[in-house]
Amino acid sequence: MSRESRREIAARRYARELALQGIYQWLLHNTNAPGTEGTGGGNRPDSRRQPDEEPPQTQLLSIKEMIASAQEDKQSKDESKGKAKRARPPADTEFFAALLQGVIADAEALRALFAPLLTRSVAELSPVEHAVLLLSTFELRRDIETPYRVVINEAIELAKKYGGADGHKFVNGVLDRLVGSIRPEEVAATRAGQ
Repeated sequence: MSRESRREIAARRYARELALQGIYQWLLHNTNAPGTEGTGGGNRPDSRRQPDEEPPQTQLLSIKEMIASAQEDKQSKDESKGKAKRARPPADTEFFAALLQGVIADAEALRALFAPLLTRSVAELSPVEHAVLLLSTFELRRDIETPYRVVINEAIELAKKYGGADGHKFVNGVLDRLVGSIRPEEVAATRAGQ
């Protein structure tokens, strides 16, 4: 694998991580998201975002600003400390924007795909599991060029990093059952090739 390919993979991985954070933020602050009633911003009802208060485009802009700021801060800290360590590659911002905007726009349809496969209701999912399932389901549906095994593996890694102790096992089980209905040809070809 070339150095450029590794950079591209790292940039997409970082974009997924940032998109997950944006989806998580949206779930906690969006009063229209099923299962999130009473979870946003503490116990005060006035602290939750009203649907028309901050549209997804505004959230996306603020998240992009946070990305740029974080990258600048990291670079300046590394330079001031004289670190020889390579800085994290920048996120694939186009991929990030497509993921975040797509999940927010298609959230209901995405939930409809994975909800029947859950062992509990969507409302009982942790916000991290919910966000990972939304992100992965969207990517399985819309990013056909990325092999389904990569999408599932990335989801598992995100759930391990940000979720509860066994959340990654739950996410893996749901996505393993889901992928057969979203990408049946790819699953069949992969199983035939084993």
